[in-house]
Amino acid sequence: MVAHSVVFWENIDVKIDFPTRTIFEIMPTTIKQLHQHIGQTVTLQGWVYNRRDSGKIAFLVIRDGTGLCQCVVTKSPQTDAFFEQARRLGQETALRVTGIVHANEKQVGGHELEVIGLDVVGESTDYPITPKAHGIEFLMRHRHLHFRSRRQWSILRVRHTVIDEIRQYFSRNGFTLIDTPIFAPAAGEGAQTLFEVDYFGDPVYLAQTGQLYLESACMAFGKVYCFGPTFRAEKSKTRRHLTEFWMVEPEVAYADLDDIVDLAEDFICAIVSRVLKEHRDDLEFLDRSLSDLEAIQKPFYRLTYSDAADLLHSDKAKSLLEDDLAVKSARVEELKKLIPEKEAMASAQGVKQWKKDKAAAEVLSHREELDDLEEEVRNIPHHMELAANFEWGKDLGGSDETIISRLHDRPVVVTHYPRACKAFYMKKNARDDRLCNNFDLLAPQGYGEIIGGSQREDDLDELLAQIKHESLEQKDYEWYLDLRRYGTVPHSGFGLGVERTVAWLCGLKHIRETIPFPRMMGKFYP
Repeated sequence: MVAHSVVFWENIDVKIDFPTRTIFEIMPTTIKQLHQHIGQTVTLQGWVYNRRDSGKIAFLVIRDGTGLCQCVVTKSPQTDAFFEQARRLGQETALRVTGIVHANEKQVGGHELEVIGLDVVGESTDYPITPKAHGIEFLMRHRHLHFRSRRQWSILRVRHTVIDEIRQYFSRNGFTLIDTPIFAPAAGEGAQTLFEVDYFGDPVYLAQTGQLYLESACMAFGKVYCFGPTFRAEKSKTRRHLTEFWMVEPEVAYADLDDIVDLAEDFICAIVSRVLKEHRDDLEFLDRSLSDLEAIQKPFYRLTYSDAADLLHSDKAKSLLEDDLAVKSARVEELKKLIPEKEAMASAQGVKQWKKDKAAAEVLSHREELDDLEEEVRNIPHHMELAANFEWGKDLGGSDETIISRLHDRPVVVTHYPRACKAFYMKKNARDDRLCNNFDLLAPQGYGEIIGGSQREDDLDELLAQIKHESLEQKDYEWYLDLRRYGTVPHSGFGLGVERTVAWLCGLKHIRETIPFPRMMGKFYP
């Protein structure tokens, strides 16, 4: 059939023929927008997330990057041309599917598509990440496919919102974005965590922080921030460490320690509020406690470093770890009994396949849990010893931060660490020259440090003394010292690690899930 339309050009009638649209030419929409099209015919463009069929009905769960939708293909004269194909579609087959939108709160996404047309765009066979459970090593090797799964999709959506809110927050509050270098001639933090690069015959280093450069910009713009990848060559395999991660760092002129702590507190509340507003469904899917996040309100708890040391020595800390040891030891014994039972079910005769698959998946999950728990049970006595024997003057370790943050239901700001365990650029405290005006912000529920910051040393003589004390080359920092020679002012800043923040917000055990392609010690593929 041909439709006709008449247009006018230079006063001459021209008749143009337009073919009538087929069902595959209906303007595509997205799963996120289906609520606007109830009762209408639409086309979705996506991939097969899952498939099952029941005789004369095939159920396709489609994902399109905005959500998931069940598409129902019923055998009929209208679907004869593609019904058998729909029953055989492989996981992750790319397709366009056209159908009538129905509201259905029982289905994923709250809608369902009654399919009247299906067009395969790209076939997929033997997709490696099946709906069955897989070990984390396997998933990390297939990371380029891994974040197609719903869990990873939800996590990375939260990450997107965190990053967007970071940018919007600083724009709303009058900050100017300054892009700082990735190649740096000297250390910004500890020299032992530098990645060295050959720069046309000269050694330079991948940036640990943009802070030093950012300080020069804050003297020009007042309030600035940088946001980008940073690199730390720490030989650590803990759940909190990556060698490449993203950090946002604001710097504010005419700001002291209290000012910058207030900024950090407000900043965190803004991020949490935005994530709760836009990702309640994602957080619930990840089994994240919404009430824990809803409790993130100002003011946060504030402790001095000395208060934190006392807390580590307290009966509260001891009881927390003793309870941990008892509960986790009991769970280890429970898993040791449960795993053989599930293994037997997975290989038993006469058991339905779906039950065997479920049992096999549970075995894999239980084994990973057991490995984690056995390591924790081995480490708890050591952590108890570290806490009980914590010496004033040492930096807080990861286990120390975990204890302190678990003893609070909101973030904890720990201030005034000993100067000896902190960076050379931190401001000496006016009342006690053993201390510096710095802070760490610890996320609750054991997630530990997500922000570290300080007031910067603005006195030239003090800064020179610290550079000499730490055996740094003064010539490498002459440009930085100029900031103290020409119009020095009190100024402060902090750095927030995006991945640690996302891990906390999503309730994740390991930071590796919070970045599309994690870089860890010994792991950099793909």
